[in-house]
Amino acid sequence: MSAAFSAQRAYARKEAPTRTPRSLEYDLLAQATQRLAKAWPDRKFNFSALATALNENLTIWSTLAADVADPENGLPPALRARLFYIYQFTEKHSRDVLTKDASVEVLTDINTAVMRGLRGEANAA
Repeated sequence: MSAAFSAQRAYARKEAPTRTPRSLEYDLLAQATQRLAKAWPDRKFNFSALATALNENLTIWSTLAADVADPENGLPPALRARLFYIYQFTEKHSRDVLTKDASVEVLTDINTAVMRGLRGEANAA
């Protein structure tokens, strides 16, 4: 085996493991939750970071809402309705946080509960 071939194999990029939609959703919610939790304590000095974190979280929820609103979505109708309601609540509560009438705590709690559900943990929501 040549040295060039050995080096190429050693430094070759490994293929990324196959990701499921659930794991992607989990990761997105985890990142959004971390950003919300990090931005909240510094809101008086860096309000734009909080606004950005809220927007990112809402973008995730609006994408999920569009997905569950699709008639072809395979989730049970009751679960689809609950997820859509969470989006509506998240949208309103995010506005309330921006107007300084609410905290991000309920948003991080919701995300955490949904993440538990995505992981299949009991008593998720």
